[in-house]
Amino acid sequence: MDINRRTAFEALFETEENSAFSNIAVNKAVRKYRPDDEAFVRALVYGVLENEIYIDYMLDGLIKSGIKKTNPRARVLLRMGVCQIEFMDSVPEYTAVDETVKMSKKLCRGLSGFINGVLRSYIRNERRALPDRSADPAAFCSVKYSYSEDIAGMWISMYGAERAERLMAAGNEAPELTICVNTLKTTAESLSDVLEQHGFDVMRPETEDKALREHALFVRGSGLMSSDEFARGMFYVQDISSMTAVSALSPACGDSVIDICAAPGGKSFFSSMLMKNSGKITSCDIYDHKLKIIDESASRLGIDIIETVKNDGTKTNQALKGTADIVIADVPCSGLGVVRRRPEIKTRFRKNNLAELAEIQVSILGASVPYVKDHGKLMYSTCTISDQENESVKKIFLKKFPEFFVKKEKQLFPDIDGADGFYFCVFEKL
Repeated sequence: MDINRRTAFEALFETEENSAFSNIAVNKAVRKYRPDDEAFVRALVYGVLENEIYIDYMLDGLIKSGIKKTNPRARVLLRMGVCQIEFMDSVPEYTAVDETVKMSKKLCRGLSGFINGVLRSYIRNERRALPDRSADPAAFCSVKYSYSEDIAGMWISMYGAERAERLMAAGNEAPELTICVNTLKTTAESLSDVLEQHGFDVMRPETEDKALREHALFVRGSGLMSSDEFARGMFYVQDISSMTAVSALSPACGDSVIDICAAPGGKSFFSSMLMKNSGKITSCDIYDHKLKIIDESASRLGIDIIETVKNDGTKTNQALKGTADIVIADVPCSGLGVVRRRPEIKTRFRKNNLAELAEIQVSILGASVPYVKDHGKLMYSTCTISDQENESVKKIFLKKFPEFFVKKEKQLFPDIDGADGFYFCVFEKL
């Protein structure tokens, strides 16, 4: 059995059956099977997840009982086969069918003939027409771009059909890998030169933001996380959208910062660099294992002003009252801004969950208010594109806490900013 496709199957089955996050599932499968072409594995896994609704729509036209009622292992294999045929130009059609059928003989015995027939029908172009765009734009966009109808309908109502399509298309593109240069140990120019000598393609951002110019690098190439520079703490991975939000806070030497939902620690780390490792950062999370990750990364980066604290963000920690110049509340959200990295969100999203998420966000912000000193800042941020979370939560917060006003606010979009979809609002206390 082809080890690369076997690895991809394992990751996809884990994501499908156990609702695992795709990045965790694929990393786990790669460690277990040690494929000889990890890039192919990731391309196949994310190709299936990014196009799952489209693939299932087409398979429903070929399977009488529908893809959802198909044997779970056969369902994953069929998606893998169609993905290779439709979206992976490097794989010949006959190879996609042949390798999928071979796997089925080991993974779901008795169904290889069925799988072979379905895939060969797909190759013969026995495919369904997409829903009518003019009659039902949400259904059309849902199938074409593989987003749930809840997301497609919501974005169409927010931005109009044309803009919503651009947004969905951008969410299907592979994201740039962005790293934050650890300026406590090196400079962007120096690290860029070293990485280029190692064969990586490195680009600097074109921005007027000084903090981003000095810290952000876009890097292409394999093996970056295995490099000596990573081990020595010269950088860590962080999307430029998240860095933009921290930059808007302008943390300075000597500040006291509380990061309420800190894991995996990126905003705490970037704050410490802008503070030149001078002051205090309290990085909070409710889970011990996540706090351990922050501690380990801070040690690697040479940051010694971070103290991790186990804390439930929805409840005020009395020990932290009145101690913060800056509070960062990067709250749990629907994650619609990071579908480029976690495409399973596109099918798992339920609009009915937004009200509960907004309630949690308001709760965390309210519990964080007592931490803020007079004239201090509280930043509310999410990695989503949803007015019910972002704009509505901002309005609720300002109504409940009139002692705050909006200092800065921004919604970043993948189709406009080339970054993750990310929202932040910096409130300042009178």
